[in-house]
Amino acid sequence: MLVEGKEMRSLWWDDTLKLIDQRKLPFQLKIFEASSVEKVAYAIKKMVVRGAPAIGCAAAYGMALAEDKEKAARMLKRTRPTAHDLFYAVDYMTENEGRIEAAHRYVEDIVEKCRKIGEIGEKLIKHGSRILTHCNAGALATVDWGTALAPIRMAKDKEIFVWVDETRPRLQGLLTSWELKQEGIKHAVIADNAAGYFMKEGEVDMVIVGADRIASNYDVANKIGTYEKAVLAKENGIPFYVAAPISTFDESISDGKKIKIEERDAEEVTKIFDYLPPEIRNPAFDITPAEYITGIITEKGIIKP
Repeated sequence: MLVEGKEMRSLWWDDTLKLIDQRKLPFQLKIFEASSVEKVAYAIKKMVVRGAPAIGCAAAYGMALAEDKEKAARMLKRTRPTAHDLFYAVDYMTENEGRIEAAHRYVEDIVEKCRKIGEIGEKLIKHGSRILTHCNAGALATVDWGTALAPIRMAKDKEIFVWVDETRPRLQGLLTSWELKQEGIKHAVIADNAAGYFMKEGEVDMVIVGADRIASNYDVANKIGTYEKAVLAKENGIPFYVAAPISTFDESISDGKKIKIEERDAEEVTKIFDYLPPEIRNPAFDITPAEYITGIITEKGIIKP
């Protein structure tokens, strides 16, 4: 991805693991260094690194840094329960004895898969399309290219426009906006509850989102608020696409009801308010049933649930 005019990845290896600290964006570009598996686990749990593919890549390097591979695997798998790429990467590294060369291969494979997702998904985007996306599924979330943003990047010469949900409570939409600004792609950030208005007004031509885990029946777990966007899209006759590498598919899960949904700290909701409500719930993800999905864009082609 472009960062201040230069090509940069969201994480890389330079004698240790270095990551763009997504907690600081879009206001500051800061690099977080993780020289131990404990620091990698912290980076994943505390949202230094976000996005299922990027979390998996960070975990791969965390396994390479660990001396006790079994202990490291348990530690890393406890950090974020919903994203399947995390578990996929840890198991991959376990099979490859946690070698650093295996981590490098894993990361390059993810980057290439995202590039292919971009190539395949770009063909779905027509000239002048207005595309809605939710959360951040760009290069920050995948090391490079992105999932939902990969087709958008490759279609930027088609004079497209992107509606960017702000994505409460952590405002990941600001990260999407930051990435699109670097690429010179026209866009506007909107409140989450404004998406239906723009759909109803005929100003959205398609929706593309990422995914954190996909069940074997193609139910999709993604950032909280994705389900309601899918329902609104179907109601308004708008194609709704999910973009994700095969590593996001979990064949051991029969349907979305079996996916564990992470609930995060109440502070994420309350810190912008002076008033503290008596009770707060903060689910980080929701499930979009397969019936609402037009297609899932993968590196191997488009799956129609």
